[in-house]
Amino acid sequence: MTPRTPPTETASAGFRSDFAGEVHVPGDPGYDEARTVFNSMIDRRPAVVARCASEADVARALRFARDEDLEVAVRGGGHSVAGMALSEGGLVIDLRGMRGVEVDRGAARARVGGGAVMSDLDRATQPYALATTGGRVSTTGVGGFTLGGGSGWLERAFGLACDNLLAADVVTADGVTVRASAEENPELFWALHGGGGNFGVVTSLTLRLHDLPAMSMALLLLRPENGPEAVRAYRDVMGSAPDAAGGACLYITGPPEEWVPEAMVGHLVCAVLLTYAGTEAELRDVAAPLLALEREAEMISAIDYADLQSMLDDPPGMRNYWSAEYLDGFPDEAVSAFCAGAATMPVPSHSQHVLFPMGGAVARGPGDYPLPWRSSPWAVHPFAVWESETDDEQARAWVRRVRGSVMPWASGAVYLNFIGREGQERVVAGFGERAYERLSRVKARYDPDNVFHLNHNVKPAVAVV
Repeated sequence: MTPRTPPTETASAGFRSDFAGEVHVPGDPGYDEARTVFNSMIDRRPAVVARCASEADVARALRFARDEDLEVAVRGGGHSVAGMALSEGGLVIDLRGMRGVEVDRGAARARVGGGAVMSDLDRATQPYALATTGGRVSTTGVGGFTLGGGSGWLERAFGLACDNLLAADVVTADGVTVRASAEENPELFWALHGGGGNFGVVTSLTLRLHDLPAMSMALLLLRPENGPEAVRAYRDVMGSAPDAAGGACLYITGPPEEWVPEAMVGHLVCAVLLTYAGTEAELRDVAAPLLALEREAEMISAIDYADLQSMLDDPPGMRNYWSAEYLDGFPDEAVSAFCAGAATMPVPSHSQHVLFPMGGAVARGPGDYPLPWRSSPWAVHPFAVWESETDDEQARAWVRRVRGSVMPWASGAVYLNFIGREGQERVVAGFGERAYERLSRVKARYDPDNVFHLNHNVKPAVAVV
């Protein structure tokens, strides 16, 4: 859906008069800030950015968009690599005015506003020694992250983020608010476990919390030529590690930190990150084979989970292009292919060439959700982040090469939060064919006109007459 003409001044004035939040249109102070997302490759100019203050604002904005024939985008954290939070010439329902977090310690749950980001949630739960699975950076929006499945440092211990979703408030395409839970609108509730923003605007989520009295991490930096040995060691450790263990192997540009040798700063390094939902002593016991590796630098300590979440934050204003492949296995040949992929990574840059372990509570989670990748033991995630558009082709080509290099071990399933626009076949692969058909039927019930299509889109099922 594209706008025939921009809204008239009269229509815009009427919308503003009945809207409690902020409205930004081209030429307004704050408009450019309101349309800026973290990926600087995205430069779209919406006709209206409606920063909502309440569910009523969301419903009002939806009615206005439909009356004026404006394409609808929904912005939570604005962290979609493809810029799906923005519509060219359309209306953006901006949830950043709705980012409160209410923690119920006794019930071990949190009610999270649709515009909250990870740091909002993590800082709110930390005083109670509680947490739930978040992403791996603090700036990711909780809503889009959870609705897409939600893979993060704590997933092996506590399951995916959506496994901890207890309820959601959803404003549907017709402006009606419905509650989705195991008891209310259960089919919609099922669809929200991986189906993304296809079914409406989620204005709040209720999430299960878990006790997390201690968190610790070990980060080892090695010369890249020692990478294959380190990756194999990490693979073997994670093969028998308790669910509390997580982390990643990744190639990065050596950061300018005090504990990093000067010779490594600005150059390609191999990093081994072991996270642990427990004490440093427990982590060291699990990490013993890794601590026998020859390394150039290390940081091993207890750490607050909220601080761990912000340790690898990707800076705003950079150009981004990502993808992923989920693997059925990770033999030595796959290790070699993964490590070789680092040779053409953009360096120096904020890019990351990442291997994530899955398993644990992820693999044991509910098998009927539209998340076919949850059974894969490993994930490879080339994450290109760079500054200059002159490097665009190099960065994108690197991501594509990495995907191709691990294809012999790929399951075909993919976590859609990790990719941009890669075609409808990849969308179906992200849900699984049977689950996609079920999602399509849910879509036909709650959004038959596909108003919410700026996402990894599920097409509404066509009724058979």
